[in-house]
Amino acid sequence: MAGFKEYDMYDGLGLAELVRKKEVKASELVEEAINRIERYNPKVNAVVYKMHNLARDTVKSDLPDAVFSGVPFLIKDIIALYKGVPLTAGSLSRRDNVPDHDSELVIRLKKAGLITLGKTNTPEFGLLPTTEPRLFGPARNPWDVTRTTGGSSGGSAAAVAAHMVPMAHGNDGGGSIRIPAACCGVFGLKPTRARNTLGPDMGDLLGGIAVEHALTRSVRDSAALLDATSGPGRTGHHLRSVLS
Repeated sequence: MAGFKEYDMYDGLGLAELVRKKEVKASELVEEAINRIERYNPKVNAVVYKMHNLARDTVKSDLPDAVFSGVPFLIKDIIALYKGVPLTAGSLSRRDNVPDHDSELVIRLKKAGLITLGKTNTPEFGLLPTTEPRLFGPARNPWDVTRTTGGSSGGSAAAVAAHMVPMAHGNDGGGSIRIPAACCGVFGLKPTRARNTLGPDMGDLLGGIAVEHALTRSVRDSAALLDATSGPGRTGHHLRSVLS
């Protein structure tokens, strides 16, 4: 299937508007994003797990009438759970970990109409400001592959900077969104504590220091995405079920 060659001229809101106006099909955006991942990822190693067939199946279904309907997206391989898709946190010790449910954030990303095409590279357990896990190898900066992407959301920042997707999930404790945003020349915002829920598995993380959001090409995408995902949610459900 043909893609959409003007893809990188638009941010996420721009692409969603084209889909709403039926000037482009969501399936065309997905195919263009897949083409770009296949073309650029061998050089930058931003995407460590591909969900191409799942994305193609998703785009065939009725997409929600939402702010980012049909827009390609990537999820960082830590914290946010996507049912049936490995969550390794960049660690050899968790390479066989497959969640049996979605995080509330992932549910909201789906409701926002985003189509997830894969998982992005992160250092082991997100602990370092560089993205060089033993499990997947280093992510590389699209501007200069000899340079760092920063971390821990280095894979997401590299994917956005390489125009694979207009935005990608990230999280931030001590700079894990902001550092790679600076290194890769994209926009990164660390929201205030609890603006995005970590439920149902956690109430907070590291005493509220670690928060969820994204790396984006535009400031308006970051704001619109935060509007779509923010708000309280259920917490501790699965922890309570284990302890009860």
